[in-house]
Amino acid sequence: MVLLHVKRGDESQFLLRAPADAELGALTERAARVHNARLKVQRLCSEVEDLAEHGVFLPPNMQGLTDEQVEELKLRDEWGERCVPSGGAGFKKDAVGRRNGRAPNEKMKEVLRKTVEEAKAVISKKQVDAGVCVTMEMVQDALDQLRGAVMIVYPMGLPPYDPIRMEFENKEDLSGTQAALSVIAEPDAQLWWAGKELHRTKRLSDYVGKNEKTKIIVKIQQRGQGAPAREPVISSEEQKQLMLFYHRRQEELKVRGPCPRTHTCTHIHAHVCMQRCTQTRVLHLSLSSCQRQ
Repeated sequence: MVLLHVKRGDESQFLLRAPADAELGALTERAARVHNARLKVQRLCSEVEDLAEHGVFLPPNMQGLTDEQVEELKLRDEWGERCVPSGGAGFKKDAVGRRNGRAPNEKMKEVLRKTVEEAKAVISKKQVDAGVCVTMEMVQDALDQLRGAVMIVYPMGLPPYDPIRMEFENKEDLSGTQAALSVIAEPDAQLWWAGKELHRTKRLSDYVGKNEKTKIIVKIQQRGQGAPAREPVISSEEQKQLMLFYHRRQEELKVRGPCPRTHTCTHIHAHVCMQRCTQTRVLHLSLSSCQRQ
């Protein structure tokens, strides 16, 4: 199975496995499906954390209003009165004014928090470093765990306008939000590798060969956004190590004699030698013959 390291821009997202002869149309949609499902889990985790701290969502016509304004307008949160968490509620005001402040007790909060942490671990980008491939089954299981935790705390269900319930029912409205920019519609998804688009009408082996042990880095994006930036020749960590090596070599140059190639620099101005040498700076620093013993 070919191992695909999926990125969005320069950020690692997840690992995916596919046979070398996989059809790229199905593979591209599968990658987009996992990508969007991970985003859904991220959004749900954020909202469930708010649910644990501040209770259920307020009706749209009450959000952002002060208590005085609510009383003056004679508004009533009927769903909030109905949705009382198991074990009773404590009050913690939502400074943003989105939730009613009737938070679950500590035991129920812990149920929600623990489930959120487990769901975050499933979709974490650290899975890439661990070599764990993320599948739709894994992401769906994380969604089911979140759904179960919410049902434990709120067995009567959540208000129909609560974003958590809307996410579970796939009725979320992301229009006009930052989250909408990250979602990639499956028909419009594209995979890129080595500066080339992996066309849906071809097979993976048409680009990477038939070796099932191949590992490649692909970038996923929306159709029409143009070619993504290519991967750097060296990683940021390798670049740091290279710069550290340069610095150490430059320090060594400071205590040795003039360069035999130019006969112009002294140990005090070793950096001049690096600039004037006919060789490249990288090659010059890596050759011991540049210093007089």
